[in-house]
Amino acid sequence: MFIDTTSLLTFMAATIALLVVPGPAVLYIVARSIDQGRLAGLVSVMGIQVGVLFHILAAALGLSVILVTSALAFSLVKFLGAAYLIYLGVRTLMKKESPLSREAPQPQPLKKIFRQGIIVNVLNPKSALFFFAFLPQFVDASAGPAALQILFLGTVFVILAMISDSTYAMLAGTLGNRLRQSRVFLRGQKYLSGTVYIGLGLTTALAGTDKS
Repeated sequence: MFIDTTSLLTFMAATIALLVVPGPAVLYIVARSIDQGRLAGLVSVMGIQVGVLFHILAAALGLSVILVTSALAFSLVKFLGAAYLIYLGVRTLMKKESPLSREAPQPQPLKKIFRQGIIVNVLNPKSALFFFAFLPQFVDASAGPAALQILFLGTVFVILAMISDSTYAMLAGTLGNRLRQSRVFLRGQKYLSGTVYIGLGLTTALAGTDKS
């Protein structure tokens, strides 16, 4: 293996420390899980991780440099991502449902949820900046092609992220199943999910470019 065991374990420890702190992706997954259950949350996890793979591949190929060096490119991608999250939130708030119904809201197709998860993460320039800054710290230039090392480390990151994010999805989905039996929650469910999406969008739009 071109990455020594000590470096790999250090990378895994750093990754776990980062993953246990909920970020925008986790909040998105939690909102999905509460809104539509554990399966939808897990599908969102898979979509998010496909988006992660996109950024890892970009980092390996050096494409993330564009976002690092171009303020215009960074701003464009950032606002596209923010606009998409706000769109999801507004659409959720505008759904017409009977607030007194004990039935779960009409579920969205899993393919659509998967696709939305990909879009949410791909249109997050913070992810590009993070992987461009984080992964190379564990690359040994004398141990082989840097691109292959980044891809390997990125794969390890995705595996750990799948485990962490899936845990959040399962817990939130279980809580959501109980909440959906409550009339009070049914009245406020769409407002909770919609507000989370809009809040994430606004946070993305207002975030500075000097933080990862």
